[in-house]
Amino acid sequence: MAAELSLDDVVAARATIAGRLHRTPIFSSATLSKHIGAPVHLKAELFQRTGSFKPRGVLTKLASLTDDERRGGVIGISAGNHAQALAYCAALDGLDALLVMWEGASAQKIEATRAYGAAVDLEANGPGEAFDRLHELIEETGRVLVHPFDDPLTVSGQGTVGLEIVEDVPEANVVIVPVGGGGLVAGVTLAAEGRRIVAVEPELSSALHQGLEAGEPVRIEPKTIADGLSAPFAGDLPLRICRERSVETVLVTEDEIAAGMRFLYSRAKLACEPAAAVGVAALLAGKITVEPQDTVAVVVSGGNVAAEMASAILASNEGWDPS
Repeated sequence: MAAELSLDDVVAARATIAGRLHRTPIFSSATLSKHIGAPVHLKAELFQRTGSFKPRGVLTKLASLTDDERRGGVIGISAGNHAQALAYCAALDGLDALLVMWEGASAQKIEATRAYGAAVDLEANGPGEAFDRLHELIEETGRVLVHPFDDPLTVSGQGTVGLEIVEDVPEANVVIVPVGGGGLVAGVTLAAEGRRIVAVEPELSSALHQGLEAGEPVRIEPKTIADGLSAPFAGDLPLRICRERSVETVLVTEDEIAAGMRFLYSRAKLACEPAAAVGVAALLAGKITVEPQDTVAVVVSGGNVAAEMASAILASNEGWDPS
């Protein structure tokens, strides 16, 4: 049950992975602060190992495996960031890793996953079909699943992002988090207990929003430039945590995501991926109401983006106008 996870689990996860990952920096943004009328800080998880927050949850999960499980190898599923994290962390621990991805996933992320030493299965045609393929391969191989978002240890590990935010900016009372399957926002919600948490998703990939409305995971067909948020459903555990802790949800358009990415690149000098820009996109678009006495922290969750996509987005003149 979600109620069984708490801040203590996130603190325990940090002890488990201590010394193995970066403590990522958090920067203030004068321009964004002026725009919304309240202080804004950017948690730069794009500087984490493998270019996203994902290794936090992966290492926490891998530390729990028995010797027999480790010998049998691990398996995961991902649009790219979890795949890279699991490939990298499995190599650190001397484990054999198989990643289920799909046709149409970022070629750059597939290549990076293989470069870290993992095998990649591309039999599925999309994220929904990939989860069916995942379960087939688990049955065939007996590998241990390292879930990208719907696992208590994954959630606890991702929550270490939130611990660093509240320690580095203790006055932060609003925390904005990008959402795909929900593992990061669930973990941050546990770590930043008592604070206002806002989950931001693309309009074209709103699994958490729909799941909260339905009261259970809802299958979707994500079609967004923010491929790092292309989970075909939000996890049951993240949904329960977000529901119990009254997490808010906000949706942003594709144009707003692109504008957020351009802002982070040009004004904050953070070369992030589209998925990492959704929180800033929501602020620029005026979709999150804050008061002057608030202090806002925004998770910039990763920086793994193909050069072709990045250049196309950055070259566009549409979007937020600082004037």
